[in-house]
Amino acid sequence: MPKLISPESHVSETVVSEDPLALGARLRTETHDQHRSTESRTFIVRLMKGELSLADYTRYLAQMAWVYEALESRTPSESDFAIYDVRLNRLAEIESDLVALGAADWRSSHPALPSTQRYADRLRELVATDSPRYVAHHYTRYLGDLSGGQAISRLVARHYAATDEQLAFYRFDGIENHVHFKREYREQLDALPLSEEESAAVVEEALAAFEFNGALFDELQTPAVAA
Repeated sequence: MPKLISPESHVSETVVSEDPLALGARLRTETHDQHRSTESRTFIVRLMKGELSLADYTRYLAQMAWVYEALESRTPSESDFAIYDVRLNRLAEIESDLVALGAADWRSSHPALPSTQRYADRLRELVATDSPRYVAHHYTRYLGDLSGGQAISRLVARHYAATDEQLAFYRFDGIENHVHFKREYREQLDALPLSEEESAAVVEEALAAFEFNGALFDELQTPAVAA
């Protein structure tokens, strides 16, 4: 199944030889089990198989709007890490999609679920403290959008007849070559000026990111089952 939040979805793009102690390698290997557990949650499996509806996808996307609003609440500064590229920002695209999906009023019609609120609260906490742990969420979300997100876009279009106007979330018009961008991102990730302790904290936070997403998928499944 395409990876909603995993940045490593195409074998041809995987680095053949890398330092196992580098941050990117650690993120991939040490979050592997949690990643597999998260992507196997019932809601997301059913959504990607075409067993739900465009309305269910809309519910999911509206919850992502709350997440990305928190993720992108950070004020850029001249001392930012190179990976904090504004071309990755997704909130405007998500809101455009929600308008096209008939959910322009997403704030009132799709309030943040408890799991979403916990996720967003954690992101805002990291933004407020400018913690290196923010890197973990930046990595898991945006590289997931650039990788598995592209296949997800095709599946949502195929299964639920979503239009291009409803799938802007997955289009990065400012990034011409996704493969090259992701390669540079990983290089920049490994070059971040983080201490060993900070790098370990980023890996720990990446595990938490998968847990937040898994809890959100589980909560989204409840009304889907009832329907």
